[in-house]
Amino acid sequence: MASKAGPSCRLVFCLLISAAVLRPGLGWYTVNSAYGDTIIMPCRLDVPHNLMFGKWKYEKPDGSPVFIAFRSSTKKSVQYDDVPEYKDRLSLSENYTLSISNARISDEKRFVCMLVTEDNVFEAPTTVKVFKQPSKPEIVSKAPFLETEQLKQLGDCISKDSYPDGNITWYRNGKVLQPLEGVVVIIFKKQMDPVTQLYTMTSSLEYKATKADIQMPFTCSVTYFGPSGQKTVHSEQAIFDIYYPTEQVTIQVLPSKNAIKEGDNITLKCLGNGNPPPEEFVFYLPGQPEGIRSSNTYTLTDVRRNATGDYKCSLIDKRSMIASTAITVHYLDLSLNPSGEVTKQIGDALPVSCTISASRNATVVWMKDNIRLRSSPSFSSLHYQDAGNYVCETALQEVEGLKKRESLTLIVEGKPQIKMTKKTDPSGLSKTIICHVEGFPKPAIQWTITGSGSVINQTEESPYINGRYYSKIIISPEENVTLTCTAENQLERTVNSLNVSAISIPEHDEADEISDENREKVNDQAKLIVGIVVGLLLAALVAGVVYWLYMKKSKTASKHVNKDLGNLEENKKLEENNHKTEA
Repeated sequence: MASKAGPSCRLVFCLLISAAVLRPGLGWYTVNSAYGDTIIMPCRLDVPHNLMFGKWKYEKPDGSPVFIAFRSSTKKSVQYDDVPEYKDRLSLSENYTLSISNARISDEKRFVCMLVTEDNVFEAPTTVKVFKQPSKPEIVSKAPFLETEQLKQLGDCISKDSYPDGNITWYRNGKVLQPLEGVVVIIFKKQMDPVTQLYTMTSSLEYKATKADIQMPFTCSVTYFGPSGQKTVHSEQAIFDIYYPTEQVTIQVLPSKNAIKEGDNITLKCLGNGNPPPEEFVFYLPGQPEGIRSSNTYTLTDVRRNATGDYKCSLIDKRSMIASTAITVHYLDLSLNPSGEVTKQIGDALPVSCTISASRNATVVWMKDNIRLRSSPSFSSLHYQDAGNYVCETALQEVEGLKKRESLTLIVEGKPQIKMTKKTDPSGLSKTIICHVEGFPKPAIQWTITGSGSVINQTEESPYINGRYYSKIIISPEENVTLTCTAENQLERTVNSLNVSAISIPEHDEADEISDENREKVNDQAKLIVGIVVGLLLAALVAGVVYWLYMKKSKTASKHVNKDLGNLEENKKLEENNHKTEA
C-alpha cells in the first residue's frame, strides 16, 4: 500500500546518495510516448540480492532532483512523494518499472531509477519524449474568388494541437508551391498554448491567379514528428472561382437565323467569355447608328422583310470589342389572277397567272379539286370539264411554316345543246330514243310524243358529268310518230325533234353520242394503233435496206468470178494455137 516515506528512510538515503554510481554499460536511454498514452520506463538495473529499496526521481532544469516514488524490498510497500503534477498518475512495479499515465508535454524530463543497498546506490537514467499528432490541416478564410493578374489572399491553412510544432506546405494540383515574388507569398506562424504547451501552426497564402487555375485544386499539408518518425497529413481540396475579363464577344439569334420569317419574334443574345460574364451590352440594329443599351438579350417582335441586315453588339465599356451577324427575314408573296369565284361561258378564253415573290426560290403546286395538276392551268377555249376549284400553293422548303395559297373557283356556263339518236331493238319490237343534252347550269329535260303509240318504260337519265347527260325512252310505235326533247336552264330553252317510223317500217339507226370517257379510250386506242403501224413500217424499211445491201454485195462477187473464169478460157485457147503452130 502506498504511503509517504519516513524520516529514517530518508536519512539512510541521504547518507548513501553521495556514494551513488552509474552502472557501467548503461548509456542514455529514451522513451517515446504519444500524448495521452501511458509512459512506461523500465529500471534497466539488475536487482542486487542485498537490495534495501528502490527509488525514482526526475531532474529539474537546474539539475536538482525531485523524488517521486519509493519501494521497499522487504515490506513490498510503495510510497509516492507529494508531487502535484504526478498525483494519481504513477505506478511502480515489483521490478521497479515506473509507469506514468496520461502523458503530458511537461513529462519531457530526465528520470532516474535508483537501487539502494547497505553499501552502494546504483542509478539508471531515462529521457522521456512526448509527441502530439496535430489536427488535420484545414483551409479557412477562403477567398470567394480569385482574379487574374491580381495578388490576392487565397486562404489560411491551419493545424492545431501539435507537439513538437510542425511545418505547413501549400500545393497547387498536387505540386508544391514555392514562394515567388509578386506571385506566391507564404507567411507562416506558430503559437503555443501556455497551459497545454501544444502548438497551433498557421500558413497564409497570397496568390496571383491565371486562367490556367480554373478548376485547379489547392491543398495544404502539415509535416510533424511522432514516436515512430516523421509523418504528413493533407487537407481537403479547395477549388476557387477564377475571375477574368472578357476577351471576346459573340452574338446569337433565336430562333435559328436560317428560319426567320415575317411575323416572327427575334431574340438577340450577346455573350462575353469573361467570368463573371458581362450583364449589359449595347445592341446595334440595321439603319440605326445609335446603339441600344440592354441586358444580354434584346427582342424584336413581328419582324418584316425590311429587318434584314447586320446586327451587332458590344461591351458597354469596350465598344471596340464587337460581334455581328447577318439576319435574313424570309418572305413569300403570292398573287393569283383571277381569284375567287369566276363565271365564264363555254368556249371563252381565260388566262390564269400565279405570281410568286420570295426571298428564296419557292416551290409552286397547282391543285384542282384536291388533285395535284402536272402543270399550271391555261384555258384558250373553256370546256365544261374545266370547271372546278383551283388552288395555287407555294412554300419555302427551308423555312418551316412559310406557305401561301390562293384559290380560283371556275364556273363554266353554257346554253343547252341537244342531239337526238334512235336505235331499233334487235328483236324489232321496240325502239330506244336518246336525247343528249349539254349545258350548265344543268338543263331540265322534257319529252313530248306526237302520234299513236305508247311508252314502254319511264324516262331513264344518266349521271350529270362535265355539263353532259342524257335521257332515253323506249317506245313501240304502231305508226310514224314525232318525239320532241326540250332542255331548259337559266340561260335558254332549247327544243329538238326526231321522227320515228312505225315499228313495222325498217329505218336507219343513228349512232349514240360518245361520252368523254369513251372518247378518251377511243383516242388512246387510236394512238396505240398508229404506234403499232409506224413501228411495223420502220421494221420493214430496215429489213429492205439490209436486203438491198446484201444483194448488191452478191452481184459484185459474181462479176469477179466470171472475169476470172474468162481469163482461164483465153489462156487455154492460146496454148492450143501454139501447139498447132509448132506441128
